[in-house]
Amino acid sequence: MPSGYTIVNSLPADIGTIFQLFDSAIAYQEKHNYPLWPRFSRAFILEEISEKRHWKIVWNDTIVCIFSVMYTDPVIWGKEQDAEPSVYLHRIAVHPQFKGRNMMLLVKEWAREHAVQNGKRFVRMDTWGHNWNLRRYYIGCGFDYLGQRHLEQRENEPAHYGGSILSLFQLKV
Repeated sequence: MPSGYTIVNSLPADIGTIFQLFDSAIAYQEKHNYPLWPRFSRAFILEEISEKRHWKIVWNDTIVCIFSVMYTDPVIWGKEQDAEPSVYLHRIAVHPQFKGRNMMLLVKEWAREHAVQNGKRFVRMDTWGHNWNLRRYYIGCGFDYLGQRHLEQRENEPAHYGGSILSLFQLKV
């Protein structure tokens, strides 16, 4: 990892900064006419933090990137693929002043190591299906593009999944 950067679990005290980064990411999505993330609840993010599944990249006491991990994701990946031991990356948001500084490469290397340490075979992630720029970026970061999946709205699943077309990515560890 480049000098000065650390990746550690987010803390409840980080919640304000986390939501500033979410707001910044949504503003970027709006500006570029991409589909928008939903507004996540504080309770949802605090639950991820309490479960040690929310992470931050810190540089000189500044949170420059955040992301979440899951260890199962059948809604997006389906039961068969979800049965394969994987780390799933979600909600990656980069501080606007740190865009272009390859934060995703730091996340990728951390996730690869995290997967190995936890006996997982893959690092997986998704993005909106029509975000061609992000698709190319993730491929450039070393992820294999696996194609697209159309999600049907199902009971007891997040509303923003219903009708979504997602691009799926995977990195074998």
